[in-house]
Amino acid sequence: MSNIKLSKEFIKSTVKLALNEDLYPSGDITSSLIHDNNVITFKLISNQSAIVGGLLFAKEAFALIDSNIKFIVKKKDGSKVKKGSLVASIKGKAKNILIAERVALNFLSHISGIATKTNEFVKIVGKKSKICCTRKTIPNLRVIQKYAVKLGGGRNHRFNLSDEYLIKDNHIVTSDLKSLVLKAIKNKKGKKITVEVDTIKQLRSILGLKFNRVLLDNMTIKNLRESVRIVKKRYETEASGNVSLKTVKAIASTGVNRISVGSITHSAPAVDFKLEI
Repeated sequence: MSNIKLSKEFIKSTVKLALNEDLYPSGDITSSLIHDNNVITFKLISNQSAIVGGLLFAKEAFALIDSNIKFIVKKKDGSKVKKGSLVASIKGKAKNILIAERVALNFLSHISGIATKTNEFVKIVGKKSKICCTRKTIPNLRVIQKYAVKLGGGRNHRFNLSDEYLIKDNHIVTSDLKSLVLKAIKNKKGKKITVEVDTIKQLRSILGLKFNRVLLDNMTIKNLRESVRIVKKRYETEASGNVSLKTVKAIASTGVNRISVGSITHSAPAVDFKLEI
């Protein structure tokens, strides 16, 4: 999988785009009513228990508006916080802090939300299975969202379509499953190969071929358990489909190595933060 790196330049350019979206074309016309010399200290508070993530993005939002704003971190990314916890303090001209406030909080809320949701799944399965994200991400925010998954204790699946072969049901409709797997093996050039199967019959048809992982999609608990038994450590196993906080424990009990969960990126609720004087 491609390495995900949150470089200073990446954070800066991402936040700059967000600020441009918020300020074009006339800036914050409401905050411009405030006197420039009004210096205030704000507290950044979490309104709920959560895993914190995105502090560097929040800090950069304030810095791009005013380099003199002091953003003092009280918690680190990946920290568990309780409702009412002080996450950071921000001191500077009130006008400039208010300009950057919403962009900073949006990054924090979104990244923390994914990290928190991921961690809920991780806590349920423990060491039985690895919780993995998917490519079901907001366009252009995949790096950020996959970073958030790691903060929550999850694992990253392939980053994009170039990372590995993933032969899915819609590929299989256009051709024969076994022939597609054989073509991937022939052309793999160091890339990993994952093959999705919906039935035990499909699984048996490709046993013995040299690929890396079998993705067991939308199977019953009974069939998942039977599939893991059939594989007998020939391949890494992964379960997907209809995974929720209610079902994930039973899925992990089947012995699958990985469980992919689309909802941790596409449906994670934002964490509520506030700035308080």
